[in-house]
Amino acid sequence: MTSPRKKTTSKDAISILKADHRQVEDWFSEFDGARSASKKQQLASRICEALVIHTTIEEEIFYPAFLEATEDKDIHHEAVVEHEGAKQLIAQIQEMSPEDEYFDAKVTVLSEMIKHHVKEEEKSGGMFAEAKKSEMDLAALGEEILARKRELQSQSKAA
Repeated sequence: MTSPRKKTTSKDAISILKADHRQVEDWFSEFDGARSASKKQQLASRICEALVIHTTIEEEIFYPAFLEATEDKDIHHEAVVEHEGAKQLIAQIQEMSPEDEYFDAKVTVLSEMIKHHVKEEEKSGGMFAEAKKSEMDLAALGEEILARKRELQSQSKAA
């Protein structure tokens, strides 16, 4: 009777957010190896879209629940500030093309910022570890996150 439980844990809030992290890390890795401008543009667009959606669901759903459950303002505030910096860089990248002199550098710096942010969220004592120790209903949050993620993805495709 472990299969219903397995299903729940694979869709809990932290699992969903970590899966997003792994996907974006893969795309950054592909970007590093890409040679053609079209491949770089495609990957940068995917990365930026995914990060915009990811930061939105964290800020709208996960972070408020985390703050309410833990009252850990320091971790929360640092995460929000890191998001702000990433969003500024994402906006710049979205206005550029691989032919722009600083395109590769901006994507590389975004990658470094995201790696740092992910490490902070996923480390022992980080936001995800603290969330697991709290009273947060991670399964219910996961459902809410998936619903909002689908909504944002469909809006993004329609744009």
